[in-house]
Amino acid sequence: MDIMPAAFTASYMVVRMKLTDITPAIAVSPLDGRYQRQAAPIAEYLSEPALNRERIVVEVEWMILLANGMGNGSLIPGVQPFTDEEMDYLRSLATDFDANSIEQLAAHEAITHHDVKAVEYFIDDALDRAPSVLGENCDLPRLKPLVHFACTSEDINNLSYARCIKQAIELVWLPAAEAIVNHLAEHAEQYKDMPLLALTHGQPATPTTLGKELSVYVYRLRRQLERIADQEYLGKINGATGTFGAHTAALPQVDWIAVSREFVETRLGLTWNPLTTQIESHDWQAELYSTISHVNHILHNLAQDVWMYISRGVFAQVPVKGATGSSTMPHKVNPIRFENAEANLELSCALLDSLAATLVESRWQRDLTDSTTQRNIGSALGYSLLALDNLLGGLKSIHPNNLVIERELNENWEVLGEPIQTAMRAAALQGRAGMDKPYEKVKELMRGHAISKNDVERFIDTLDFDEATAQRLRALTPATYTGIASTLVEFD
Repeated sequence: MDIMPAAFTASYMVVRMKLTDITPAIAVSPLDGRYQRQAAPIAEYLSEPALNRERIVVEVEWMILLANGMGNGSLIPGVQPFTDEEMDYLRSLATDFDANSIEQLAAHEAITHHDVKAVEYFIDDALDRAPSVLGENCDLPRLKPLVHFACTSEDINNLSYARCIKQAIELVWLPAAEAIVNHLAEHAEQYKDMPLLALTHGQPATPTTLGKELSVYVYRLRRQLERIADQEYLGKINGATGTFGAHTAALPQVDWIAVSREFVETRLGLTWNPLTTQIESHDWQAELYSTISHVNHILHNLAQDVWMYISRGVFAQVPVKGATGSSTMPHKVNPIRFENAEANLELSCALLDSLAATLVESRWQRDLTDSTTQRNIGSALGYSLLALDNLLGGLKSIHPNNLVIERELNENWEVLGEPIQTAMRAAALQGRAGMDKPYEKVKELMRGHAISKNDVERFIDTLDFDEATAQRLRALTPATYTGIASTLVEFD
């Protein structure tokens, strides 16, 4: 049964404007719409234009290496080494890459239906224009055969993606993740002595300190970020099936292995992969995405913990002036930054885990599944970056609520059952009388009862402790029973 009358529905369908007719085009992904500002830094390195710009870099640098060689002149007979002016002109195709460049590339791809071929033709156009910039004697138009020489598309793509991802991680994602770790580390030091009632299984447990609990996250995150900072970014340039077949057929006298290694490592700053099919095997990508996913899961745990601390009253939020917490309950300050972080971390992990699983497989020497898959790397990192932004903003908007923290500790004297029964065990081992069944005796006193300071002291006085131990136990309070938690902060 229709809830809305057909005529009513039809009237809306007829009169409403089509959103797809609006220019500029409306974003489907929230990363390009609602959250464009927060995700924009990733677009600098992992958007389609960014990939094309990097493809131009790879193509141009390959031309320069072929023309100028590795110190012994040109590798290609009939090609004179490029002058400094010619190299500057070629490199400007990437450094000056702009909206007009994007349009030119799109025009070529509309005809070729092949993105890398469009880049090749884009560079050809630039070679044709070179005499108008460098002078009539410029030889660049003659060198179109040098563009994409002995390359398959994947030679260009794998190197371009590797450079894009490397820059996105090192210049955008990693600094954002490190900012959270630094914030946590700073506050771990600040609150290393602040006692906090611990909850295990959601029940009052041995007290800790707020600083020590923050340090746990610092330690966990730093281990993973160190792995990411040391990540290898592999690349290859070895032809259609990884054999240097076209290279050696055309110019057998060239040491193509040395040239390939020089290009990947020295010219592009990547790690050379000597053994591939048509594609670079993407194992390094799987390693990277798995580690970032791991970081995301740790941060997800942090967001949930902080959310629950806020709910419990341990953390208080600083209200944002003018912000609305609830559309109907004006008293509320909702922990939305942490909820937003949770959701975006989950989206990021879903994409990263899919990328890690998919990219390491390819049928025989090549299939095209990785092409579509890799176009989502920006989204995977974009959702993570959005989460990092929200999480850091949330962490900066909270502070410990001393009144709640102190009240929780004072209401849970039963947590001192652990040190008392452990001291009883030690006394029993020394032969002191009345120390049998320490766990059971403390359990009888404390489980299911509201325990006060006086109850604890009276229980201690019934036991035959030596005076030093008795005094030490009587001096304990839930707020002072934190062991060496404050010292452990040093290890983060």
